[in-house]
Amino acid sequence: MEGDSTEDIESLIEDLDYIPGHFHLELNLNCDPAGPLKLRLRDTYLKQESLRGELEAEAGCLQYAVRNLLGLLAFHLEQLETAEEIFRSICKEDPGNLNAWANLGYVYDKLKRELDAGECVEKVSHLMGLDAGEASQEEARVLAARCLAEQAYVYPYDVELDSEEDLRERLTAALTLYNRALYYGGNLIPIEEKRSWYFKMATIYIRLDDIVKTKDDSEYSRLPHYNKGLKLLKESLESEKTQNKGQHALAWCYVGLMLERKEEFSTVPMSIHDCGFSASDPLSCYGTAIKLASDDAFTLNLLAKVFFLLGKHEMATGICNMALNVLPDPELNWQAYCTRAKISMMLYIRDLELAKQGHGGIPDRQKLTEARKDLDKVLTVRPCLRTHLQMAQVYYYMGVDALQESLLVDEGAVNCALVSLSHALQFELSDSLPDLHVLRGRCLLLKGEEQNAADCFKQAMELDRPRSTDTTALRCLLEALLALFMQGGPDPTYATTQLELCVQKAEERYPADVVKAELRCLCRTHTDEVTELSRALIRTGRLSLVRRLLHTVVPKQLVNKKRPLSRSFTIT
Repeated sequence: MEGDSTEDIESLIEDLDYIPGHFHLELNLNCDPAGPLKLRLRDTYLKQESLRGELEAEAGCLQYAVRNLLGLLAFHLEQLETAEEIFRSICKEDPGNLNAWANLGYVYDKLKRELDAGECVEKVSHLMGLDAGEASQEEARVLAARCLAEQAYVYPYDVELDSEEDLRERLTAALTLYNRALYYGGNLIPIEEKRSWYFKMATIYIRLDDIVKTKDDSEYSRLPHYNKGLKLLKESLESEKTQNKGQHALAWCYVGLMLERKEEFSTVPMSIHDCGFSASDPLSCYGTAIKLASDDAFTLNLLAKVFFLLGKHEMATGICNMALNVLPDPELNWQAYCTRAKISMMLYIRDLELAKQGHGGIPDRQKLTEARKDLDKVLTVRPCLRTHLQMAQVYYYMGVDALQESLLVDEGAVNCALVSLSHALQFELSDSLPDLHVLRGRCLLLKGEEQNAADCFKQAMELDRPRSTDTTALRCLLEALLALFMQGGPDPTYATTQLELCVQKAEERYPADVVKAELRCLCRTHTDEVTELSRALIRTGRLSLVRRLLHTVVPKQLVNKKRPLSRSFTIT
Protein backbone atom coordinates (compact mmCIF):
# COMPACT_ATOMS: atom_id res chain seq x y z
CA MET A 1 0.00 0.00 0.00
CA GLU A 2 2.83 2.41 0.85
CA GLY A 3 4.42 1.84 -2.55
CA ASP A 4 1.09 2.56 -4.28
CA SER A 5 0.71 5.79 -2.30
CA THR A 6 4.20 6.95 -3.30
CA GLU A 7 3.46 6.20 -6.95
CA ASP A 8 0.20 8.16 -6.73
CA ILE A 9 2.01 11.19 -5.30
CA GLU A 10 4.72 11.01 -7.97
CA SER A 11 2.07 10.70 -10.68
CA LEU A 12 0.22 13.71 -9.26
CA ILE A 13 3.43 15.79 -9.20
CA GLU A 14 4.22 14.89 -12.81
CA ASP A 15 0.77 16.12 -13.87
CA LEU A 16 1.22 19.50 -12.13
CA ASP A 17 2.36 22.52 -14.16
CA TYR A 18 4.11 23.90 -11.10
CA ILE A 19 4.95 22.77 -7.55
CA PRO A 20 4.55 25.24 -4.67
CA GLY A 21 7.35 25.67 -2.15
CA HIS A 22 11.08 26.30 -2.27
CA PHE A 23 12.61 23.06 -1.08
CA HIS A 24 12.27 21.25 -4.43
CA LEU A 25 13.85 24.04 -6.49
CA GLU A 26 17.09 23.23 -8.32
CA LEU A 27 19.33 25.29 -6.09
CA ASN A 28 22.75 24.56 -4.65
CA LEU A 29 21.16 25.52 -1.35
CA ASN A 30 18.88 22.47 -1.57
CA CYS A 31 21.74 20.09 -2.44
CA ASP A 32 24.73 18.75 -0.54
CA PRO A 33 27.59 21.29 -0.34
CA ALA A 34 30.28 21.10 -3.00
CA GLY A 35 32.95 21.76 -0.37
CA PRO A 36 33.21 21.72 3.43
CA LEU A 37 29.92 22.10 5.31
CA LYS A 38 31.37 25.01 7.31
CA LEU A 39 31.80 27.06 4.13
CA ARG A 40 28.22 26.36 3.06
CA LEU A 41 26.92 27.48 6.47
CA ARG A 42 29.06 30.61 6.28
CA ASP A 43 27.76 31.57 2.83
CA THR A 44 24.16 30.86 3.87
CA TYR A 45 24.51 32.93 7.04
CA LEU A 46 26.01 35.90 5.17
CA LYS A 47 23.26 35.64 2.56
CA GLN A 48 20.68 35.71 5.35
CA GLU A 49 22.26 38.80 6.93
CA SER A 50 22.37 40.76 3.66
CA LEU A 51 18.85 39.71 2.66
CA ARG A 52 17.34 41.18 5.82
CA GLY A 53 18.22 44.60 4.43
CA GLU A 54 16.33 43.80 1.23
CA LEU A 55 13.09 43.23 3.12
CA GLU A 56 12.50 46.93 3.69
CA ALA A 57 13.18 47.67 0.02
CA GLU A 58 10.39 45.44 -1.29
CA ALA A 59 6.78 46.57 -1.46
CA GLY A 60 3.58 44.63 -2.00
CA CYS A 61 3.57 40.90 -2.58
CA LEU A 62 7.32 40.70 -3.19
CA GLN A 63 7.81 41.20 0.54
CA TYR A 64 6.51 37.67 0.92
CA ALA A 65 9.12 36.52 -1.61
CA VAL A 66 11.89 37.91 0.60
CA ARG A 67 10.39 36.38 3.74
CA ASN A 68 9.91 32.96 2.13
CA LEU A 69 13.57 33.07 1.10
CA LEU A 70 14.61 34.07 4.63
CA GLY A 71 12.67 31.07 5.92
CA LEU A 72 14.47 28.80 3.45
CA LEU A 73 17.86 30.12 4.58
CA ALA A 74 16.91 29.73 8.25
CA PHE A 75 15.90 26.10 7.62
CA HIS A 76 19.27 25.30 6.00
CA LEU A 77 21.01 26.93 8.98
CA GLU A 78 19.11 24.48 11.24
CA GLN A 79 17.10 27.39 12.66
CA LEU A 80 13.89 25.38 12.43
CA GLU A 81 11.89 27.44 14.95
CA THR A 82 12.78 30.63 13.08
CA ALA A 83 11.83 29.06 9.75
CA GLU A 84 8.51 27.86 11.18
CA GLU A 85 7.73 31.31 12.59
CA ILE A 86 8.53 33.02 9.26
CA PHE A 87 6.35 30.70 7.18
CA ARG A 88 3.52 30.70 9.74
CA SER A 89 3.46 34.52 9.85
CA ILE A 90 3.19 34.68 6.05
CA CYS A 91 0.30 32.19 6.09
CA LYS A 92 -1.46 34.36 8.67
CA GLU A 93 -0.99 37.61 6.73
CA ASP A 94 -1.50 36.12 3.26
CA PRO A 95 -3.65 32.99 3.56
CA GLY A 96 -3.40 32.33 -0.17
CA ASN A 97 0.40 32.16 -0.24
CA LEU A 98 1.07 28.73 -1.75
CA ASN A 99 4.81 28.79 -1.13
CA ALA A 100 4.44 29.62 2.55
CA TRP A 101 1.96 26.76 3.15
CA ALA A 102 4.14 24.28 1.23
CA ASN A 103 7.29 25.44 3.02
CA LEU A 104 5.60 25.29 6.41
CA GLY A 105 4.49 21.72 5.68
CA TYR A 106 8.10 20.81 4.84
CA VAL A 107 9.30 22.24 8.17
CA TYR A 108 6.58 20.36 10.08
CA ASP A 109 7.62 17.18 8.30
CA LYS A 110 11.21 17.76 9.42
CA LEU A 111 9.95 18.29 12.98
CA LYS A 112 7.98 15.00 12.79
CA ARG A 113 4.67 16.82 13.21
CA GLU A 114 2.74 14.69 10.72
CA LEU A 115 -0.73 16.05 11.51
CA ASP A 116 0.34 19.68 11.04
CA ALA A 117 2.22 18.76 7.86
CA GLY A 118 -0.87 16.98 6.53
CA GLU A 119 -3.03 20.06 7.15
CA CYS A 120 -0.57 22.18 5.17
CA VAL A 121 -0.69 19.73 2.24
CA GLU A 122 -4.50 19.85 2.29
CA LYS A 123 -4.40 23.66 2.32
CA VAL A 124 -2.05 23.74 -0.69
CA SER A 125 -4.25 21.26 -2.53
CA HIS A 126 -7.33 23.37 -1.80
CA LEU A 127 -5.70 26.63 -2.95
CA MET A 128 -4.51 25.00 -6.17
CA GLY A 129 -8.03 23.74 -6.85
CA LEU A 130 -6.90 20.11 -6.86
CA ASP A 131 -9.68 19.00 -4.53
CA ALA A 132 -12.42 20.69 -6.60
CA GLY A 133 -12.94 23.08 -3.70
CA GLU A 134 -14.24 26.62 -3.69
CA ALA A 135 -11.20 28.17 -5.33
CA SER A 136 -12.21 29.54 -8.70
CA GLN A 137 -10.06 28.99 -11.75
CA GLU A 138 -9.18 32.68 -11.93
CA GLU A 139 -8.18 32.83 -8.28
CA ALA A 140 -6.09 29.69 -8.69
CA ARG A 141 -4.24 31.27 -11.64
CA VAL A 142 -3.47 34.41 -9.63
CA LEU A 143 -2.12 32.36 -6.72
CA ALA A 144 -0.06 30.25 -9.14
CA ALA A 145 1.41 33.36 -10.78
CA ARG A 146 2.46 34.80 -7.42
CA CYS A 147 3.86 31.43 -6.40
CA LEU A 148 6.06 31.32 -9.52
CA ALA A 149 7.19 34.95 -9.13
CA GLU A 150 8.27 34.24 -5.55
CA GLN A 151 10.22 31.19 -6.71
CA ALA A 152 11.86 33.28 -9.44
CA TYR A 153 13.02 35.74 -6.78
CA VAL A 154 15.05 32.99 -5.07
CA TYR A 155 17.37 31.91 -7.89
CA PRO A 156 19.72 34.94 -8.01
CA TYR A 157 20.31 34.51 -4.25
CA ASP A 158 21.55 30.92 -4.48
CA VAL A 159 24.88 30.04 -2.83
CA GLU A 160 28.14 28.73 -4.35
CA LEU A 161 27.71 30.60 -7.64
CA ASP A 162 31.47 30.82 -8.07
CA SER A 163 31.56 30.77 -11.87
CA GLU A 164 29.89 33.11 -14.35
CA GLU A 165 28.25 30.13 -16.00
CA ASP A 166 26.59 29.07 -12.72
CA LEU A 167 25.31 32.58 -12.13
CA ARG A 168 24.08 32.87 -15.70
CA GLU A 169 22.17 29.62 -15.31
CA ARG A 170 20.42 30.84 -12.15
CA LEU A 171 19.54 34.21 -13.69
CA THR A 172 18.10 32.51 -16.75
CA ALA A 173 16.04 30.18 -14.56
CA ALA A 174 14.64 33.21 -12.71
CA LEU A 175 13.59 34.86 -15.98
CA THR A 176 11.89 31.65 -17.09
CA LEU A 177 9.82 31.56 -13.89
CA TYR A 178 8.92 35.26 -14.11
CA ASN A 179 7.71 34.73 -17.68
CA ARG A 180 5.62 31.75 -16.56
CA ALA A 181 4.18 33.88 -13.77
CA LEU A 182 3.17 36.54 -16.28
CA TYR A 183 1.60 33.87 -18.50
CA TYR A 184 -0.37 32.35 -15.62
CA GLY A 185 -1.53 35.68 -14.25
CA GLY A 186 -2.26 37.42 -17.53
CA ASN A 187 -4.61 40.36 -17.02
CA LEU A 188 -5.70 39.03 -13.62
CA ILE A 189 -2.57 40.40 -11.89
CA PRO A 190 -2.81 44.09 -10.90
CA ILE A 191 -0.69 46.20 -13.25
CA GLU A 192 1.41 47.67 -10.41
CA GLU A 193 2.33 44.19 -9.22
CA LYS A 194 3.30 43.15 -12.75
CA ARG A 195 5.49 46.25 -13.04
CA SER A 196 7.36 45.21 -9.92
CA TRP A 197 8.07 41.91 -11.71
CA TYR A 198 9.15 43.80 -14.83
CA PHE A 199 11.63 45.75 -12.72
CA LYS A 200 13.11 42.59 -11.22
CA MET A 201 13.40 41.05 -14.68
CA ALA A 202 15.11 44.19 -15.99
CA THR A 203 17.78 44.04 -13.27
CA ILE A 204 18.42 40.39 -14.16
CA TYR A 205 18.87 41.29 -17.84
CA ILE A 206 21.35 43.98 -16.78
CA ARG A 207 23.33 41.39 -14.80
CA LEU A 208 23.25 39.00 -17.77
CA ASP A 209 24.54 41.81 -19.98
CA ASP A 210 27.47 42.22 -17.58
CA ILE A 211 28.31 38.54 -17.95
CA VAL A 212 27.84 38.25 -21.71
CA LYS A 213 29.86 41.36 -22.64
CA THR A 214 33.08 39.55 -21.74
CA LYS A 215 32.45 36.83 -24.35
CA ASP A 216 33.98 36.74 -27.84
CA ASP A 217 30.68 37.32 -29.64
CA SER A 218 29.62 39.80 -27.00
CA GLU A 219 27.82 42.33 -29.18
CA TYR A 220 25.64 39.73 -30.88
CA SER A 221 24.92 37.94 -27.59
CA ARG A 222 24.31 41.10 -25.57
CA LEU A 223 21.79 42.81 -27.83
CA PRO A 224 18.74 40.67 -26.85
CA HIS A 225 19.51 41.12 -23.13
CA TYR A 226 20.07 44.85 -23.55
CA ASN A 227 16.90 45.45 -25.54
CA LYS A 228 14.68 43.38 -23.26
CA GLY A 229 16.14 44.98 -20.13
CA LEU A 230 15.60 48.53 -21.38
CA LYS A 231 12.03 47.83 -22.53
CA LEU A 232 11.17 46.33 -19.13
CA LEU A 233 12.63 49.38 -17.37
CA LYS A 234 10.48 51.59 -19.58
CA GLU A 235 7.41 49.53 -18.64
CA SER A 236 8.21 49.74 -14.92
CA LEU A 237 8.51 53.53 -15.20
CA GLU A 238 4.83 53.75 -16.09
CA SER A 239 4.05 53.22 -12.42
CA GLU A 240 2.58 56.30 -10.74
CA LYS A 241 1.87 55.00 -7.25
CA THR A 242 3.70 56.88 -4.50
CA GLN A 243 4.68 53.67 -2.69
CA ASN A 244 6.76 52.71 -5.73
CA LYS A 245 8.93 55.84 -5.50
CA GLY A 246 12.00 53.77 -4.68
CA GLN A 247 11.49 51.46 -7.65
CA HIS A 248 10.79 54.49 -9.86
CA ALA A 249 14.05 56.19 -8.83
CA LEU A 250 16.08 52.99 -9.24
CA ALA A 251 14.54 52.40 -12.67
CA TRP A 252 15.71 55.83 -13.86
CA CYS A 253 19.15 55.08 -12.42
CA TYR A 254 19.34 51.83 -14.40
CA VAL A 255 18.12 53.58 -17.56
CA GLY A 256 21.07 55.96 -17.17
CA LEU A 257 23.37 52.95 -16.85
CA MET A 258 21.94 51.38 -20.01
CA LEU A 259 22.37 54.64 -21.94
CA GLU A 260 26.02 54.72 -20.85
CA ARG A 261 26.47 51.20 -22.22
CA LYS A 262 25.10 52.07 -25.65
CA GLU A 263 28.59 53.36 -26.54
CA GLU A 264 29.85 49.78 -26.27
CA PHE A 265 27.82 48.76 -29.33
CA SER A 266 28.87 49.45 -32.92
CA THR A 267 25.26 50.47 -33.68
CA VAL A 268 22.85 52.13 -31.26
CA PRO A 269 20.49 49.42 -29.93
CA MET A 270 17.02 49.87 -31.41
CA SER A 271 15.35 49.66 -27.99
CA ILE A 272 16.69 53.15 -27.19
CA HIS A 273 14.59 54.58 -30.03
CA ASP A 274 11.64 52.28 -29.33
CA CYS A 275 11.47 53.42 -25.70
CA GLY A 276 11.81 57.12 -26.51
CA PHE A 277 15.27 57.59 -25.01
CA SER A 278 16.92 58.87 -28.21
CA ALA A 279 17.30 62.40 -26.81
CA SER A 280 18.12 61.30 -23.26
CA ASP A 281 21.56 61.18 -21.72
CA PRO A 282 22.80 59.23 -18.67
CA LEU A 283 23.36 62.27 -16.45
CA SER A 284 19.81 63.53 -16.92
CA CYS A 285 18.49 60.06 -15.97
CA TYR A 286 20.69 59.98 -12.87
CA GLY A 287 19.47 63.49 -12.01
CA THR A 288 15.85 62.39 -12.34
CA ALA A 289 16.50 59.42 -10.05
CA ILE A 290 18.11 61.61 -7.39
CA LYS A 291 15.36 64.23 -7.63
CA LEU A 292 12.66 61.59 -7.14
CA ALA A 293 14.43 60.37 -4.00
CA SER A 294 15.56 63.74 -2.66
CA ASP A 295 13.33 63.67 0.43
CA ASP A 296 13.45 59.90 1.09
CA ALA A 297 16.54 58.73 2.99
CA PHE A 298 15.82 55.07 2.38
CA THR A 299 15.58 55.46 -1.41
CA LEU A 300 18.68 57.67 -1.43
CA ASN A 301 20.55 54.87 0.35
CA LEU A 302 19.48 52.40 -2.34
CA LEU A 303 20.72 54.78 -5.05
CA ALA A 304 24.01 55.31 -3.21
CA LYS A 305 24.51 51.54 -3.05
CA VAL A 306 23.90 51.19 -6.81
CA PHE A 307 26.28 54.04 -7.69
CA PHE A 308 28.90 52.55 -5.34
CA LEU A 309 28.65 49.17 -7.10
CA LEU A 310 28.94 50.95 -10.46
CA GLY A 311 32.22 52.52 -9.31
CA LYS A 312 30.78 56.06 -9.23
CA HIS A 313 32.19 56.73 -5.78
CA GLU A 314 32.01 60.53 -5.72
CA MET A 315 28.37 60.47 -6.81
CA ALA A 316 27.58 57.80 -4.21
CA THR A 317 29.21 59.92 -1.49
CA GLY A 318 27.12 62.92 -2.48
CA ILE A 319 23.93 60.87 -2.28
CA CYS A 320 24.93 59.53 1.16
CA ASN A 321 25.36 63.13 2.29
CA MET A 322 21.88 63.94 0.97
CA ALA A 323 20.44 60.97 2.87
CA LEU A 324 22.13 62.15 6.08
CA ASN A 325 20.80 65.67 5.60
CA VAL A 326 17.30 64.19 5.40
CA LEU A 327 17.82 61.79 8.33
CA PRO A 328 21.04 62.28 10.35
CA ASP A 329 20.13 59.92 13.23
CA PRO A 330 22.53 56.91 13.06
CA GLU A 331 19.95 54.65 14.66
CA LEU A 332 17.45 55.32 11.85
CA ASN A 333 19.91 55.85 9.01
CA TRP A 334 22.94 53.69 9.78
CA GLN A 335 23.03 52.48 6.15
CA ALA A 336 24.19 55.90 4.90
CA TYR A 337 27.06 55.99 7.40
CA CYS A 338 28.07 52.43 6.44
CA THR A 339 28.06 53.15 2.71
CA ARG A 340 29.98 56.41 3.13
CA ALA A 341 32.62 54.67 5.27
CA LYS A 342 32.94 51.90 2.68
CA ILE A 343 33.43 54.49 -0.07
CA SER A 344 36.10 56.33 1.93
CA MET A 345 38.00 53.07 2.40
CA MET A 346 37.61 52.12 -1.26
CA LEU A 347 38.96 55.49 -2.42
CA TYR A 348 41.92 55.25 -0.02
CA ILE A 349 42.84 51.74 -1.18
CA ARG A 350 42.45 52.80 -4.84
CA ASP A 351 44.79 55.75 -4.34
CA LEU A 352 47.20 53.53 -2.40
CA GLU A 353 47.43 51.03 -5.28
CA LEU A 354 48.00 53.85 -7.77
CA ALA A 355 50.77 55.28 -5.58
CA LYS A 356 52.47 51.87 -5.35
CA GLN A 357 52.52 51.74 -9.14
CA GLY A 358 54.00 55.24 -9.34
CA HIS A 359 50.86 56.78 -10.84
CA GLY A 360 49.90 59.06 -7.98
CA GLY A 361 50.96 60.77 -4.79
CA ILE A 362 50.57 59.63 -1.20
CA PRO A 363 46.92 58.75 -0.51
CA ASP A 364 44.91 61.09 1.69
CA ARG A 365 44.81 59.52 5.16
CA GLN A 366 41.98 61.89 6.09
CA LYS A 367 39.72 59.39 4.32
CA LEU A 368 40.62 56.84 7.00
CA THR A 369 39.66 59.31 9.74
CA GLU A 370 36.33 59.99 8.04
CA ALA A 371 35.63 56.26 7.68
CA ARG A 372 36.42 55.67 11.36
CA LYS A 373 34.05 58.45 12.47
CA ASP A 374 31.21 57.02 10.37
CA LEU A 375 31.79 53.48 11.62
CA ASP A 376 31.96 54.67 15.24
CA LYS A 377 28.43 56.03 14.86
CA VAL A 378 27.19 52.75 13.40
CA LEU A 379 28.81 50.64 16.11
CA THR A 380 27.05 52.61 18.85
CA VAL A 381 23.62 51.66 17.47
CA ARG A 382 24.09 48.54 15.33
CA PRO A 383 27.24 46.52 16.10
CA CYS A 384 27.62 43.66 13.65
CA LEU A 385 30.25 41.40 12.11
CA ARG A 386 30.75 43.39 8.91
CA THR A 387 31.08 46.74 10.70
CA HIS A 388 33.68 45.44 13.18
CA LEU A 389 35.60 43.94 10.24
CA GLN A 390 35.48 47.25 8.35
CA MET A 391 36.66 49.11 11.43
CA ALA A 392 39.57 46.70 11.80
CA GLN A 393 40.55 47.40 8.19
CA VAL A 394 40.48 51.16 8.83
CA TYR A 395 42.72 50.83 11.92
CA TYR A 396 45.08 48.51 10.02
CA TYR A 397 45.71 51.11 7.30
CA MET A 398 46.09 53.80 9.96
CA GLY A 399 48.83 51.70 11.54
CA VAL A 400 50.95 51.02 8.45
CA ASP A 401 53.02 53.26 6.23
CA ALA A 402 51.08 54.91 3.40
CA LEU A 403 53.23 53.23 0.74
CA GLN A 404 54.93 50.26 2.42
CA GLU A 405 52.48 48.07 4.30
CA SER A 406 55.31 46.15 5.91
CA LEU A 407 56.34 49.23 7.93
CA LEU A 408 54.59 49.82 11.26
CA VAL A 409 53.99 53.51 12.00
CA ASP A 410 51.31 53.38 14.72
CA GLU A 411 51.25 50.29 16.92
CA GLY A 412 48.28 51.66 18.83
CA ALA A 413 46.15 51.65 15.66
CA VAL A 414 47.21 48.07 14.88
CA ASN A 415 46.26 47.05 18.42
CA CYS A 416 42.85 48.70 17.91
CA ALA A 417 42.49 46.67 14.69
CA LEU A 418 43.12 43.48 16.66
CA VAL A 419 40.53 44.52 19.26
CA SER A 420 37.97 45.13 16.48
CA LEU A 421 38.72 41.70 15.07
CA SER A 422 38.23 40.13 18.50
CA HIS A 423 34.78 41.78 18.62
CA ALA A 424 34.03 40.47 15.13
CA LEU A 425 34.94 36.95 16.21
CA GLN A 426 32.14 37.02 18.80
CA PHE A 427 29.56 36.77 16.00
CA GLU A 428 28.20 33.53 14.57
CA LEU A 429 30.40 31.79 11.95
CA SER A 430 32.83 34.74 11.96
CA ASP A 431 35.77 32.33 12.31
CA SER A 432 34.93 30.95 8.86
CA LEU A 433 35.74 34.24 7.06
CA PRO A 434 39.16 34.03 5.37
CA ASP A 435 39.39 37.85 5.09
CA LEU A 436 39.18 38.15 8.87
CA HIS A 437 42.07 35.73 9.43
CA VAL A 438 44.19 37.36 6.73
CA LEU A 439 43.74 40.80 8.28
CA ARG A 440 44.47 39.41 11.74
CA GLY A 441 47.61 37.74 10.44
CA ARG A 442 48.82 40.96 8.82
CA CYS A 443 48.38 42.83 12.09
CA LEU A 444 50.31 40.17 14.01
CA LEU A 445 53.06 40.15 11.38
CA LEU A 446 53.52 43.90 11.86
CA LYS A 447 53.93 43.31 15.59
CA GLY A 448 56.67 40.74 14.99
CA GLU A 449 54.55 37.72 15.88
CA GLU A 450 55.46 35.68 12.81
CA GLN A 451 54.30 32.29 14.11
CA ASN A 452 50.91 33.61 15.23
CA ALA A 453 50.55 35.37 11.90
CA ALA A 454 51.42 32.17 10.02
CA ASP A 455 48.76 30.28 11.97
CA CYS A 456 46.17 32.88 10.94
CA PHE A 457 47.19 32.66 7.28
CA LYS A 458 47.02 28.86 7.42
CA GLN A 459 43.49 29.07 8.76
CA ALA A 460 42.53 31.53 6.02
CA MET A 461 43.99 29.24 3.36
CA GLU A 462 41.98 26.30 4.70
CA LEU A 463 38.83 28.39 4.32
CA ASP A 464 39.46 29.21 0.65
CA ARG A 465 37.34 27.25 -1.78
CA PRO A 466 39.09 24.39 -3.62
CA ARG A 467 40.60 25.56 -6.94
CA SER A 468 40.17 29.20 -5.87
CA THR A 469 42.29 31.75 -7.73
CA ASP A 470 42.40 34.18 -4.79
CA THR A 471 45.82 33.47 -3.31
CA THR A 472 46.05 36.33 -0.80
CA ALA A 473 46.25 33.90 2.13
CA LEU A 474 48.91 31.79 0.37
CA ARG A 475 51.04 34.84 -0.44
CA CYS A 476 50.88 36.11 3.13
CA LEU A 477 51.65 32.66 4.54
CA LEU A 478 54.73 32.24 2.34
CA GLU A 479 56.04 35.65 3.40
CA ALA A 480 55.36 34.95 7.09
CA LEU A 481 57.12 31.57 7.02
CA LEU A 482 60.05 33.08 5.13
CA ALA A 483 60.33 35.78 7.81
CA LEU A 484 60.15 33.07 10.47
CA PHE A 485 63.01 31.21 8.76
CA MET A 486 65.15 34.36 8.57
CA GLN A 487 64.83 34.84 12.31
CA GLY A 488 67.04 31.78 12.69
CA GLY A 489 66.78 30.15 16.08
CA PRO A 490 68.03 26.83 17.43
CA ASP A 491 65.99 24.75 14.95
CA PRO A 492 65.60 26.37 11.48
CA THR A 493 64.29 23.07 10.09
CA TYR A 494 60.91 23.82 11.71
CA ALA A 495 60.34 26.85 9.45
CA THR A 496 61.62 25.05 6.33
CA THR A 497 59.35 22.08 7.03
CA GLN A 498 56.36 24.42 7.35
CA LEU A 499 57.28 26.06 4.05
CA GLU A 500 57.46 22.69 2.30
CA LEU A 501 54.09 21.64 3.72
CA CYS A 502 52.62 24.99 2.76
CA VAL A 503 53.63 24.58 -0.90
CA GLN A 504 52.37 20.98 -0.96
CA LYS A 505 48.96 22.01 0.37
CA ALA A 506 48.84 24.94 -2.02
CA GLU A 507 49.40 22.63 -4.99
CA GLU A 508 46.49 20.49 -3.80
CA ARG A 509 44.17 23.48 -3.25
CA TYR A 510 44.99 25.95 -6.04
CA PRO A 511 45.56 25.61 -9.80
CA ALA A 512 49.19 24.80 -10.65
CA ASP A 513 49.82 27.99 -12.63
CA VAL A 514 48.52 30.10 -9.74
CA VAL A 515 50.91 28.46 -7.24
CA LYS A 516 53.79 28.87 -9.66
CA ALA A 517 52.98 32.57 -10.06
CA GLU A 518 53.01 33.06 -6.27
CA LEU A 519 56.37 31.30 -5.90
CA ARG A 520 57.78 33.42 -8.72
CA CYS A 521 56.56 36.56 -6.96
CA LEU A 522 58.16 35.41 -3.71
CA CYS A 523 61.50 34.87 -5.47
CA ARG A 524 61.45 38.28 -7.12
CA THR A 525 60.33 40.32 -4.11
CA HIS A 526 62.44 38.48 -1.49
CA THR A 527 65.44 37.37 -3.55
CA ASP A 528 68.03 37.43 -0.78
CA GLU A 529 65.80 35.57 1.69
CA VAL A 530 64.83 32.91 -0.88
CA THR A 531 68.51 32.44 -1.77
CA GLU A 532 69.36 31.87 1.89
CA LEU A 533 66.44 29.45 2.23
CA SER A 534 67.61 27.49 -0.83
CA ARG A 535 71.11 27.18 0.59
CA ALA A 536 69.75 25.83 3.87
CA LEU A 537 67.57 23.30 2.04
CA ILE A 538 70.46 22.15 -0.14
CA ARG A 539 72.69 21.68 2.91
CA THR A 540 70.12 19.31 4.40
CA GLY A 541 69.49 17.52 1.10
CA ARG A 542 65.87 18.68 0.80
CA LEU A 543 65.81 19.64 -2.85
CA SER A 544 62.13 19.35 -3.76
CA LEU A 545 61.20 22.94 -2.81
CA VAL A 546 64.45 24.26 -4.30
CA ARG A 547 63.54 22.73 -7.65
CA ARG A 548 60.08 24.30 -7.48
CA LEU A 549 61.55 27.72 -6.73
CA LEU A 550 64.14 27.46 -9.50
CA HIS A 551 61.52 26.25 -11.96
CA THR A 552 59.53 29.45 -11.45
CA VAL A 553 62.42 31.75 -12.39
CA VAL A 554 64.06 29.75 -15.20
CA PRO A 555 63.08 31.14 -18.62
CA LYS A 556 60.39 29.04 -20.30
CA GLN A 557 62.50 28.09 -23.32
CA LEU A 558 65.18 26.60 -21.05
CA VAL A 559 62.59 24.48 -19.28
CA ASN A 560 60.93 23.19 -22.43
CA LYS A 561 64.00 22.16 -24.40
CA LYS A 562 67.76 22.49 -24.66
CA ARG A 563 68.91 25.02 -27.19
CA PRO A 564 70.96 23.62 -30.11
CA LEU A 565 74.70 24.05 -29.71
CA SER A 566 75.04 25.92 -33.01
CA ARG A 567 72.76 28.67 -31.72
CA SER A 568 74.94 29.32 -28.68
CA PHE A 569 77.53 31.10 -30.82
CA THR A 570 77.27 34.82 -31.43
CA ILE A 571 77.90 35.99 -34.99
CA THR A 572 79.23 39.53 -35.22
